[in-house]
Amino acid sequence: MPELPEVETIRRTLAEHVTDLKIEEIKLIWAAAVHGWEDKKFEDLVTGRRIKTIDRRGKYLMILLEDDLTLIAHMRMTGHLNYYADHQEPEKHTHVVFRLERGEVHFSDVRKFGRIQAIPTPLCFSESSLRKLGPEPLEDEFTPAVLKKRFGKKKVFLKAALLDQTVLAGMGNIYVDEALFLAGLSPDRRVDTLSEQEISKLHQAIQNVLQAGIDARGTSYRDYRDANGEKGSFQEALQVYGRGGKPCQVCGQVLERKRLAGRGTVYCSRCQR
Repeated sequence: MPELPEVETIRRTLAEHVTDLKIEEIKLIWAAAVHGWEDKKFEDLVTGRRIKTIDRRGKYLMILLEDDLTLIAHMRMTGHLNYYADHQEPEKHTHVVFRLERGEVHFSDVRKFGRIQAIPTPLCFSESSLRKLGPEPLEDEFTPAVLKKRFGKKKVFLKAALLDQTVLAGMGNIYVDEALFLAGLSPDRRVDTLSEQEISKLHQAIQNVLQAGIDARGTSYRDYRDANGEKGSFQEALQVYGRGGKPCQVCGQVLERKRLAGRGTVYCSRCQR
C-alpha cells in the first residue's frame, strides 16, 4: 500500500496543484528519506527547478523537473505526499518539505520505508528500480498474450506471480486478491496450469479491478489518503480483501484466510477454483 490505483490518484491530485511551479526550498527533517545523484546532494539538485509533469510507473511516482531531472518517489507501506496551499507545520512523521512558489508538499511516512530519489531523466529506466518493472496492466499493449508470456513457465502460485513487480507492475495485496476473486481463480493455483481461457479471464479481471480502484480514487482501508488528504472509496466495494471469516457476497460461503507468498490472502474456495 499504496498500489497502482492509489499512486495514480496521488499523481492526479498532486499534478492539479504543483505543475509548472518552482521548488524554492527543501527542508530535510530526516535526510535518509531522499537520495541525491552521485556526489550531489538531493536538495542542491532539486532546489530552484520547476515541476514540468508528474507521471507514474507501477507503484512509483515520477516527478519530472526542468533541465532533465526526475524525482522517483516510492511510498512503500505508509508513505504520503500531501499538498498544502499555505504554510503547514510538519507533523511528527513528516520527513521532507518541498516549499514551492505557491504552497508546500510534505512527504510523510510512519514506517520510514518510503524514499525519493533524484536521477537524471534520461537514466530513469536504466539506472533505477524502474528498469526491473513488468508491463503496465492498463496500457493497450498489455494483452492476454503478454500476460501469458510474463508468466512463462513459472511453477509458482498465482498470488506470488501477480505480486512480483517484474511480472506485472503496480499490483499489491488488495488488488491481487480482488482480481483473482473476479476471475474465479484460486490464489494457490500454479500459473503453469492456467488455460488460455483462464489467462484471458484473469487479464480482464486485472484491468477491471484496477480501473474500478482508480475510479473510486483508491482504497482507504487503513491510512491511505490522496494529495489533498482525502480518502478513496474502493474499500466499500471489496469482495474478499480484509473480509476473511465473513460470508462470500456471491455464494454465502465463509471466506478463507491463508498466508501465500508471505502475504495474508483471502478467497472463496467455492467461487475460486
